[in-house]
Amino acid sequence: MRTDHALLPMLMAALAVASLALMDAYMKSAALAVGALSAAWLRSLIATAIALPLWLARGGRWPQRAVLTLHLQRSVVATFMALTFFYAITKLPLAEAIAISFVAPLIALYLARLMLGEIIRREAIAASLLGFAGTLVIIGGKVGQAEFDRDTALGLAAILTSAMLYAYSFILIRRQSQVAGPAEIATFHSGVSVLLLGMAAPFLFEMPDSDTLRDLAAAAVLTVIGAMAFAWAYARAEAQVLVPLEYSGFLWASVFGWLFFAERLTLPTLAGTAIIVGACWLAARGRRPAQPPDTI
Repeated sequence: MRTDHALLPMLMAALAVASLALMDAYMKSAALAVGALSAAWLRSLIATAIALPLWLARGGRWPQRAVLTLHLQRSVVATFMALTFFYAITKLPLAEAIAISFVAPLIALYLARLMLGEIIRREAIAASLLGFAGTLVIIGGKVGQAEFDRDTALGLAAILTSAMLYAYSFILIRRQSQVAGPAEIATFHSGVSVLLLGMAAPFLFEMPDSDTLRDLAAAAVLTVIGAMAFAWAYARAEAQVLVPLEYSGFLWASVFGWLFFAERLTLPTLAGTAIIVGACWLAARGRRPAQPPDTI
């Protein structure tokens, strides 16, 4: 399928961000109940059970060696990115964790220049810096509102580690989406996580109750939707066009944090969100994305 509509990849990326923000809320609930590793492993297990039949139904074939290497590379990065993030949101409010993780798109823009050879436009740089400024407004509003204890320090260390891995993941998905379809990417993304996290499961696994299982099932469905939407979008637009849309995730995190965990919105949060939305609008003013080859 081909599309000449410049906004469609951006809309799909926005859908992916919203889906994954809701997934984060379900995963925070599950991780608080059974621990980050158990929740992450079960989510990947359920997501693989969803994505694998979709891939096979589309005539899925075992990928060539170069493509398989790329699948494995991104899946390993994504596994530890997710695990550190899920641990972080058990220690930090959801919206704050999302805000801090926004350093990832800023890093990713420059990795795209180094690793993909993309020419970074002035609009993309401005959008990235504006979005990052919005996160600083939000974080600044939180300073002094809570004691800095051991859990907070562990949460910050985990979210910064996750953000670095997320930045690298942006670059890998751009390469991956050029050579594989969304269903194949989602299958390997979840399947490799099952294998990696499964090595620790015999030692750290905790059986969830029925409510936690429902949270994990919802998270798995949203994971597949988000992974496939991102793969579709990154096959059709440059990373620098889509990366600033990540900042819209804070808006969703604020809403879901309030609905799920009664996290209040503050004036700095609202101001920062307005800046972030402005950054997304600035990014949308860029030139049309190059036409990629068909992937589905």
